[in-house]
Amino acid sequence: MSESLRDQLLKAGFVAKPQNKPQPQKKPQQAQRPQQRPQQQRSQQQQRSPRREGGEIDLAKAYALRDRNEREGRERAQREAEQRAREKRERKQKLAELLNGKSLNVADAEIPRHFPHANKIRRIYVTADQLPRLNGGELAVAQFAGRYLLVTRETGLAAQTVDPEALVLLCDPHATEDDGVPADLVW
Repeated sequence: MSESLRDQLLKAGFVAKPQNKPQPQKKPQQAQRPQQRPQQQRSQQQQRSPRREGGEIDLAKAYALRDRNEREGRERAQREAEQRAREKRERKQKLAELLNGKSLNVADAEIPRHFPHANKIRRIYVTADQLPRLNGGELAVAQFAGRYLLVTRETGLAAQTVDPEALVLLCDPHATEDDGVPADLVW
């Protein structure tokens, strides 16, 4: 009955018997190496991943990642803007080649022909000869370098294929007259 708790645990098989073997003494340098290895492993793990042991991101690495992502986004946007500018220059050059010398504008034309463009009413001056041809769809109005040029229908359609915004006015001779007022409002 007077068995100690230790003896009871030994009989139950929970505690191993102490071994009284003498442990070889380690040199101080050898004792430090195993301790340094886990630290080196931890530092290598931190270099590979910005996450810490608790799942938190290292703040400096998070800022570095954010800066890199922002820089890549700016560079991508700049490349896209340069590409759009290059395409616009090419379209402008092709349009200049197409419209060069094909303008039918007359310097002493006196009849204004009004048309809507860019949410404003614009005008181009035509001769009495050109007005019915413009309204009939034989002539068109193209915009180039801030000016409105009177050109043939074919030239206007070709300008539209180069730049869809270049063709400003091309009347359809088969269209019905539409004054912009809904039919139910007419008295």
